[in-house]
Amino acid sequence: MKAVAVLLVVLSFLTVSHGWTCKAGPQQFPAQQIDAGEGQVVLTDRDSKAYYLSESTWFELGSVALKHVSVGPAGIWGVDSSDKVYKYVAGDFILVNGQTLQQVDAGGDGQVVGVTSGSYIYCLKSSIAINYSQVGSVSWNELAGRLMYFSCSPLGCWGVNAVEQIFYTRVTPNTCDISGWIHIPGAALMAEVGTDGNVFVVNRAQTYGTPLMTW
Repeated sequence: MKAVAVLLVVLSFLTVSHGWTCKAGPQQFPAQQIDAGEGQVVLTDRDSKAYYLSESTWFELGSVALKHVSVGPAGIWGVDSSDKVYKYVAGDFILVNGQTLQQVDAGGDGQVVGVTSGSYIYCLKSSIAINYSQVGSVSWNELAGRLMYFSCSPLGCWGVNAVEQIFYTRVTPNTCDISGWIHIPGAALMAEVGTDGNVFVVNRAQTYGTPLMTW
């Protein structure tokens, strides 16, 4: 979120308020983007290198330059500066032909989702995503709506659109069918949901008073 004052707001499926104490984690400078899922943590740096956290040490992942990386039940996935999609298989990232994406998320219940530079939303069925193990072409399902960022967990998926509206839906992993979009009060530049259902929202506010919504 370059040149933007941001606030990290934490939502939960269980309560409307939390007392969060943040502390610095193991450093890998200069980190650009980070993602966590199922107890695993990955990141990309400003040199477009991908890393995986093992205990307190960051290890470089593969040889492909990536701008965004995500980890979850479907494995480790990423996209490069040309919006080509990759999956980490047997020690390196392999190309996934069939659809370009500017952002990808592997945190769902086996399915992989992402958005294009034009805010089109796509989903790769869990049976394809989990079993993808060699370079080939796959068929992505386009989802209704437009989002600039999209994130899934086994409990549901969250996204934000170009005017910073927040939306929630459920995605069926093996078909990529969605339950319909629910508009969530508030505004955000990015929304990330963890495998435990906690939702992390980055917005433009300097301060934040009341919860975005009541669960």
